[in-house]
Amino acid sequence: MHLTRFVDPHGRLRYGKDRGDGTAELLADSAFPDPQSLTGEVVEIAQRRAPIAPPNIFCIGLNYREHATETGAPIPERPVIFMKPTTTLCDPGSPVVIPASQMKGPEVDSEAELGIVMGTKDGQPAKDVSEADALDYVLGYTCGSDISARRWQKQGGGGQWVRGKGFDSFCPLGPVIVTQGEGDGDIADPQQLSITGKLNDTVMQSSHTSDMIFSVAEIVAFLSRDTTLLPGTLILTGTPPGVGFVREPAVWVMPGDELTVEIEKIGTLRNPVVQA
Repeated sequence: MHLTRFVDPHGRLRYGKDRGDGTAELLADSAFPDPQSLTGEVVEIAQRRAPIAPPNIFCIGLNYREHATETGAPIPERPVIFMKPTTTLCDPGSPVVIPASQMKGPEVDSEAELGIVMGTKDGQPAKDVSEADALDYVLGYTCGSDISARRWQKQGGGGQWVRGKGFDSFCPLGPVIVTQGEGDGDIADPQQLSITGKLNDTVMQSSHTSDMIFSVAEIVAFLSRDTTLLPGTLILTGTPPGVGFVREPAVWVMPGDELTVEIEKIGTLRNPVVQA
């Protein structure tokens, strides 16, 4: 099932099952999308929003083998974790804003990523779950981008990545959540998806989630240790090779550009780029 979060023609923020024709079948009004609560009512999607408003955003660094290789970093022994503020959330079609405080000229880069959206199992959120049970707690998957101001990330954050990855609009997300499962239109195996990142018409990243060092199930189990993953929690699972800063010369995201993330079975996320 494709779940969407959107504004209807009356200005109400709603959840629904995306019908693929500019309309959605409404889910029962709730703070969290319940795929089992279809109402049968079909309405127009007036404006699409990020498909979830996450309570927390966890991110995994260096989680594709080829990306670790291109950066010269060793393969990590356990997931590399950082977080992004929820204010980084950016709707489909909304602009990614180049920060006015970028250091020493252009430095903004984009990272195409598979996003995990957490749900519950038997009404309970994930905490201390096993790898074998981890996918039972996943609501579904979406396209995301970990926008990064590289000099802030490497030089301006005191050794932490959050500042360089935490500016407003630095987490584009969408256009839909595709539910985890075995049904028609679901995603049964998140490690069998192609992923592409484009800058304008140029393919920068082209890979496959099978190249992940830590699988979705391993990531969820690891993050849930002594930690409650609330429903709606977003986990960005790392980026494949081809990012701009490793190229010679470096390729930076500039005002006037368009960023595109395409993931098999999920769809396409597009965002223009503007200057602050």
